Amino acid sequence: MEISDRELFTEQVREHHAGLRGFVRSLGVNPLWVDDVAQEAFIVAYNRLEEFDRERDFGAWLRGIARNLVINERRKDARRKRILSDNLTDVLLSTSSVAEDDEGGVGDTGLAKLNALRECIRTLPEKSLQMLKSRYEDENSAQKIAEEIDMKPPAVRKALERVRTSLRNCMEERMNLATSS
Repeated sequence: MEISDRELFTEQVREHHAGLRGFVRSLGVNPLWVDDVAQEAFIVAYNRLEEFDRERDFGAWLRGIARNLVINERRKDARRKRILSDNLTDVLLSTSSVAEDDEGGVGDTGLAKLNALRECIRTLPEKSLQMLKSRYEDENSAQKIAEEIDMKPPAVRKALERVRTSLRNCMEERMNLATSS
C-alpha cells in the first residue's frame, strides 16, 4: 500500500518539528516568534507539497523554506526602517503636544504629523541629524555617540533633548499652519 501525500506530510511534521524549531531559533528569530515561523514553514511546505521531490531530504527542504521566510521578514523589516525610523517616530510623536484626532492608526492627522516630521528633519543641521540617526536608528547610547562625534555624554544627551524640542516645535508650527490654512 502506497503512503499518501497527506500521511507522508504528517510523518514528516512529527519527525522534523523539533529540529525545525531549533533551526529557526539558530537563525536569530526572536524566541517568542520561533513557533510561528516554524508553523508558517510547515504551511508553505504543505501548500507546495506537490513540488517536493521524494528523492530529496524533506528536512533540508523544510529548512530552506524556513530560511526564506526569515530572509523575507528581514527584508520587510529593512524596508520599514528605510522609510522612517520607528523609534524616532514613536519618540517624537509621543512628545508632540498636537491633539490626537484619531485613536486608530495613521489617519489624516497621523499622516500630517509624519509629513511634518519629515520636513522638520530635513531642516536639521548635519550634526543634529547624525546624532538622531545614531541614537534612534542605530540605537547607540549617549556614550557611544559621544565617542563618535567627540563630545561628552552629558552634552550629547542635552543636544538630543534640544533637537527633540526643536523638532517638536517645528512640527507644531507646521501642523498649526496646516490647520489654519
